[in-house]
Formats: sequence, C-alpha cells, structure tokens
Amino acid sequence: MPGYFDYAATTPVRDSAARAAMEVMTGNFGNPSAGYSLGRDAAAALKGWRADVADAVGCRPEEIFFTSGGTEGDNWALFGAARAMERQGRHIITTAIEHAAVLESARQLEREGFSVTYLQPDREGRISVQDFAGALREDTVLVSMMLVNNELGTILPVADCAGLAKEKNPDLIFHTDAVQALGHVPMSPGKLGVDLLTVSGHKIGAPKGVGALYVKKERQNRFRPLLFGGGQEDGHRPGTEATAQAAAFAAACRECDLQKMEDVAAVKEYALNRLQEEIPGLVIISRGDAPHICSFSLPGYPSQMVMNDLDSRGFCVANGSACHKGKPSHVFAALGLPGPVTQGALRLSFSPETSREEVDGLVSALKEITEQRLRVPQ
Repeated sequence: MPGYFDYAATTPVRDSAARAAMEVMTGNFGNPSAGYSLGRDAAAALKGWRADVADAVGCRPEEIFFTSGGTEGDNWALFGAARAMERQGRHIITTAIEHAAVLESARQLEREGFSVTYLQPDREGRISVQDFAGALREDTVLVSMMLVNNELGTILPVADCAGLAKEKNPDLIFHTDAVQALGHVPMSPGKLGVDLLTVSGHKIGAPKGVGALYVKKERQNRFRPLLFGGGQEDGHRPGTEATAQAAAFAAACRECDLQKMEDVAAVKEYALNRLQEEIPGLVIISRGDAPHICSFSLPGYPSQMVMNDLDSRGFCVANGSACHKGKPSHVFAALGLPGPVTQGALRLSFSPETSREEVDGLVSALKEITEQRLRVPQ
C-alpha cells in the first residue's frame, strides 16, 4: 500500500511465492512421508525447496530445517543448545537488544538454573567486542547474538565474537538470529563462524508461518529437538511438513537480490536527510548499518500518538518491533536515551518498492503533525 514503511514487521507476499503455494495446495499436495507416488513427488519437491533456502542462507541443504518462523527457530536454538550442553556448563551470553523470542527463552533458561549475561549496547545500539570478551567464562556454553537489529538496523559483531568464543571453548555453540539479515546483507554461517542461524520467510516476501533453522552438520548429533513426534526433518523437527509454505519460502529466496539493497539504502538516506531538514528537533537514533532499517525520535510527541496520526493519513510506521504489541520497546530503552527521546522513538523500514515520492509524503505528514500537535512538556 502507498505509505507503507514497516517492511521489518512484514512484507507483502511475492506473486511467485503465492503461485508456488497455490500450486502445492491444489496440485502436488501429498504428504512427503507417504510411501506412494504422490507422497514421493512431494518429498522430491521438498528436497528442492530446501536446497533453494540453503542457497540463500549460504549452507548445505542438509543443514536447513524448516520451522514455523523466527520465534520457533530462536526458541529451538536456545533450548536445543542449552539442554544439550548443560553438563559442560550453564552460562549463556546474549544481548539486551535481542528479539523477544531470544530474550524470553533466555529468561526461561534462567528459571531452569542457567546463568545469563545480557550485554548492554552503547547509545548507538552497538555491542562491544571487548565487553563480549570480558563476559566469556570457562562455563560459557551458548551465545545468542543477532546479526541485524530489527529496530535499529545496526549490524552486531557476530563474526568477531564467534571467533573469540571458539578460541576460548571450541565446543561452545554460537547462535545468530538472522531474520532481518536474510536478503538484505551478505551473510553465510561459514563466514560468520556460527553453529545455528535463524531465518523467517515473511520478511522477504513469503507468507507468515514459515522459516528455517540452520544447524551446522557437525552439531546435529549434539542438538536437542524442541518438539517430539514423528521422524520428519531427519528426526529433528517432527510434524507433517508445511509444503505449501516451504514452496513459497523457496520462491521468495530465489528472488532475493542484494544488489537491489543499494537502491534501498539510498532511499533510506534520502528519507533521513529530508526528515532532518524539514522537522525541527528531530533526533536520529540510528541510521542503521543494514540498508532497510533506521530509527528516529520526535521528542515531546509520544510515538503512539504520532503512529495513530500517520495511520489516519495512510502511512504505516512502527514504534518498535511489531511483537511488542504497543508495549514500550526494550531496544530503545536499552540505549539509555533521555526519556522524551525514547518516548518519541519511531522505526522506518524500507523495500525496493519504496519510492522517494512516498518518502516525501511521509515527511510532509510528519511536518504537519508536529505543527498541529502541542509538544508534550519535557
């Protein structure tokens, strides 16, 4: 829709993905575990879709396990790794700006007796490699550090931290939530040095309800399942495979084009520059290292009020992750910004379809809102 600036929350389903899903739902609808030809055809197709996702992630097909999305992937990564490693140690490192799927899993593991260190970001949302090195302990067995922050667009030092962690303990398991990285920044598990990596389909034009977890081949015999049942996904993730969603995810992966991200980054910079030029008092929180996400604040104008005003004008923006459901963003809070800046924080996220004309419309709408609304005393 015109005025949509929340692609980090979800994206419209690509035509190719919708067609792929429909073809499976109405044609090749067999259960891949069935022993007759319709089932074998579905199994063969699933093998191909797995290879397409693996190609986009940068790994071997046998290292990709389909999930219901990013939340399941993050939960599986933390619980599967921690419970497999608990005899070697019970210390986990993560960051205070992870997605809730990681943070809530970490808190549950704390309730189960694990110790968790939450690394704090600086005011720009960056995590220090030195802080990470200082947090490593002899009993650290699991690290979970996202690759691209979903509210700031900052790229975290995953490769550097993974290298340090493996030097200290080669058996340590390193997980990265790469949900906002897939299709947006160059990446591969091998270059990052990670053992587990989470991706989600609806961030790149697939339907909601499908994702994948990369599990390094050498780790698979020491990684616990999250669910129990049949022997699907090579025995690691039971349940009849969601073949229509997998087909759509594969189609979306085939259309990922990092070259298009250069244009996305240019439009984002145009937006940030226009906002600074036209709206007095606006504060840039993060310009974002990733090409598609940035954040800013209108101190004195509560973000929910601004979101509502923009919505009435046909513009969709966010005041944090959609998973917060209106609750204050823990990411913006973790930056230690002044209260009015945190309270007025907004996120913009872009796609190759975002035009400069849409940006101009958004800037005009925000300028109008700030001129018509009374600033809340600070």
